[in-house]
Amino acid sequence: MGRQRTEATESLLVRQGNDNLVYNEENGGVGDGGSVAVSDVTTILGLSTFVATCIAFGSGCAVGYSSPTESSIMEDLGLSVAEFSVFGSILSIGALLGSAISGKITDFLGRKLTMWILNSFYIGGWLAIAFAKTPWLLDLGRLSLGFTVGTFTYLMPVYISEITTKNVRGRFSVIPSLTVGWGISFMYIVGSFVSWRTLALIATIPGLLQLLPLFFIPESPRWLAKVGRDKELEDVLLCLRGNKADIFNEAAEIKDYVESLKSFSKEGILEIFQKKYFRPLLTLVGMIILMNLGGANAFSFYSGVIFVSAGLSSMVGLITLATTQTIVGVLGIILIDKLGRRPLQLVSTAGLCFSCFLTGLSFLLKESNWWDQGSPALAFIGLLVYTGSYIVGSGIPWLLLSELFPINVKGSAGSICNFMGSCSGWVVAYYFNFLTEWSSTGTFFIFSACCAANFILSATMVPETKGRTLEEIQASITQSLD
Repeated sequence: MGRQRTEATESLLVRQGNDNLVYNEENGGVGDGGSVAVSDVTTILGLSTFVATCIAFGSGCAVGYSSPTESSIMEDLGLSVAEFSVFGSILSIGALLGSAISGKITDFLGRKLTMWILNSFYIGGWLAIAFAKTPWLLDLGRLSLGFTVGTFTYLMPVYISEITTKNVRGRFSVIPSLTVGWGISFMYIVGSFVSWRTLALIATIPGLLQLLPLFFIPESPRWLAKVGRDKELEDVLLCLRGNKADIFNEAAEIKDYVESLKSFSKEGILEIFQKKYFRPLLTLVGMIILMNLGGANAFSFYSGVIFVSAGLSSMVGLITLATTQTIVGVLGIILIDKLGRRPLQLVSTAGLCFSCFLTGLSFLLKESNWWDQGSPALAFIGLLVYTGSYIVGSGIPWLLLSELFPINVKGSAGSICNFMGSCSGWVVAYYFNFLTEWSSTGTFFIFSACCAANFILSATMVPETKGRTLEEIQASITQSLD
């Protein structure tokens, strides 16, 4: 059995080195130059990415909704502080539920059907909130949104990575991470001018925009190969690469690798704990947990306080943050397939570490009355650096998750990573107030230490994956650990 697996892996690696057989995406065809050019970017790929960005923007809307609507919801429905706290936190409970089954549900139903179902949950959740007359319907809508957010966190990078070529996989996979921040800022800004019911109806727009494109976007070719629908796989690749493109070698590589997996491996949650998968799983779980323990939720919570202390209005501060997110995010999209995942991850974690330290230092100076005038500006600079660093690196662990694991265990790996990420994010959100009551300075220094640990983990354990097909990455990792 092991010999069969090794032979299959070596066959794939040998074929990658044969210029006459390898599907050459950079040159636009197979190595002999006799094929019609293959496009890295096509209309249908752009449409698929548009659906992903709508989903991500909607996730940001769900996260950012409760902050600008708190007082009006409590007043209109007569909610107590405890009842609104349930409403605000139940999004995390829904995300935990969604993250726990995200991998399995997308493996069982397929990527596209899962999008349809979750989009129904998304629109239904907002409508429940918009027309709620009682707290239970409000909470049910929020729970539905949390479920979609938790599932989409895994689904989107996996789907995008499975339909793109190796030359553009990185930049297309991280685009949704940028639009999450836009969604949060959109809720903050628009929520200042409209009622909470109107804001909920406006938030359905990303879901409604997906309805028509969902009829036209393709299923993942890797998932089609996994379930034995080979003819549909070839049709999808033609759709994604161009109708006249020669997709023979790419289709053969995908089918051969999936078949080799079936011959020596089984599906199941325990399969992911084999030695060959355990190290990348442990690395990614560590990266995701440390990223959350590095204070992402805390900075979102403290942003309004920092704006005021720096002498800025909330509107100016939000526009500044959104501008920073956009500029740095676009820069990251351009560089991720040129510099690679690992360098950007290291830059991101170093920036997060520095910004947390800078923010903690500002609180130390303020508490000690050493620099009362400069400490707010220091905190604001820390917030901007954190925002830019976070937007560069937040999508990289999920991109690596979609790249490092073969399709037979990707669902199990995704569920584990997503669930652990949701748990650690909830821990920070829940305990943050208690920590700041103890010491704001100490809290942000702890965040800085977690970011430093993430930098060390990334520097020592994260492999580079740019410029290789998914099958090449997974075959090389499997061979190196045998």
